[in-house]
Amino acid sequence: MKTAKALTLTYLTPVSFASLNGSDKEADNISNIKKISVGVEQFPYVSSQAVRRALRNQLEVILGKEKLSEGVAASISKGAATTKQEPENYIDDDLFGYMGTESAEGKNKGKATKRTSVVRVSPLLALTPYQADLDFGTNYMSVKAGGDPNIFETEIHSGLYRGSILIELDRVGCGDGFDKPIENKEKAARVKALLSAVKNLWASGRQTRFLADISPKFIAAAMLKTKNPIFLESVQVEGKKLNVDMIKETLKDYKSETISSVIGLRKGVFIGDIENSKSIGEAFDEMGTWVDQHYA
Repeated sequence: MKTAKALTLTYLTPVSFASLNGSDKEADNISNIKKISVGVEQFPYVSSQAVRRALRNQLEVILGKEKLSEGVAASISKGAATTKQEPENYIDDDLFGYMGTESAEGKNKGKATKRTSVVRVSPLLALTPYQADLDFGTNYMSVKAGGDPNIFETEIHSGLYRGSILIELDRVGCGDGFDKPIENKEKAARVKALLSAVKNLWASGRQTRFLADISPKFIAAAMLKTKNPIFLESVQVEGKKLNVDMIKETLKDYKSETISSVIGLRKGVFIGDIENSKSIGEAFDEMGTWVDQHYA
């Protein structure tokens, strides 16, 4: 495990009824969801920015708000708000990186600080197309005496979503923003906290009326000597049937780069037998063991 450079995982989550990530409005009374076009079909997705925000929110729930770097205003005019930029003290500054600027004062020149994210995230992309479904709603809260309710519609989708995450293990707790690396025990704790956030992934946006569970129901993960999201395009599903042969071929093709791998799935959700597969909980427990062994 010591030679590992990255931990990568690809996960699937079925969503029965949701409006996961809002887009720009095309009409005043319709709330759109983000979609990408492939040929004549459109596939909804949750942006990588939204997935990262969901992970941050879960870390706040798991660790407590005081463990995360609070947003601070920019120090220059029209600059973007950033964080405290203290990766040694805050897990989110370490794992998700930051970019900030400081204005010049007196003879001191302005400067920019940056830490590239250790955690790489793909959008959570639907594998089933959008079918132009709309939820019809009315807003009675703004109705005055004798007036009519405001009518609105929201795009909704039912289908299977796939996402991937890659963690650069050799960059956790060191590099930009650190005077010296943090202890290996703390590195392991930070990565395992992130894995817990992935296991319990939940996006807070649009959940009041469209409560949805986007936590993994299938996961393919590996500890690698290289940095490559090997399962990103290799986890395919037709209906509920997993393309088991493609997953096996991926593991075979990257056998020399793979230190250890695990497949986890929720029984009854997908069709397809994968040898030595485990439950979702067992798969995340095994990944936690990898992390402990890597940083031991």
